[in-house]
Amino acid sequence: MQETIILNGAKMWISNAPFAQVAVVWAKDEAGEVHGLIVERGMEGFSTPTTHGKWSLRASATGELVFDNVKVPKKNMLPNVKGMKGPLGCLTKARYGIAWGVIGAAMDCYDTALRYSQERIQFGKPIGAFQLQQKKLAEMITEITKAQLLNWRLGVLMNEGKVTPQQVSMAKRNSCEIATNICRDARQILGGMGITGEYPVMRHMMNLESVITYEGTHDIHLLITGMDITGFNAFK
Repeated sequence: MQETIILNGAKMWISNAPFAQVAVVWAKDEAGEVHGLIVERGMEGFSTPTTHGKWSLRASATGELVFDNVKVPKKNMLPNVKGMKGPLGCLTKARYGIAWGVIGAAMDCYDTALRYSQERIQFGKPIGAFQLQQKKLAEMITEITKAQLLNWRLGVLMNEGKVTPQQVSMAKRNSCEIATNICRDARQILGGMGITGEYPVMRHMMNLESVITYEGTHDIHLLITGMDITGFNAFK
């Protein structure tokens, strides 16, 4: 008779959950040890209800993984990893990817705001000719350039096998913060037009509210950096 593992529990906010055929699940056994399991769609007790009512990342199919006495064959256990090292091992590259991705959103918002400021006439001249609008635009491109340089340097270190998870946490947090600020400044430059679907700024703004949270929240990355520079663990 085939040995099985009984899996119970649930996890929300899983991308592609509504239609994925396979889930990689990290679960804790009675002894407190974490193992990786391959759970397949169709296993009795395994369901993936869709998350409704999202105002952010609306193009992403998001759902929940629910396990109700799911019998998982023991052969579905990942053989070469135990503990949190497994699930955390993928986070560094995921966070690095986010650091670049949100800068793409920031660049789109900046470009949209710049073009609008050159075309929108107010008081007889383009709004880009006013000092406060130039201040916003100058700060936007400066922060984008700084973030690009930080991310590029980490890419070099990653290729050399020298990058640390703490460095990537700094980049993820920095990129998300400046992208969010740039998006909000761009919305102000566009005025009322910024909230319409005619421009991409509001879409980016809503999506960034998710990205600043997932793969480690903004505050968690702050504490990761804080522990790295002080040597003190402030998580507890």
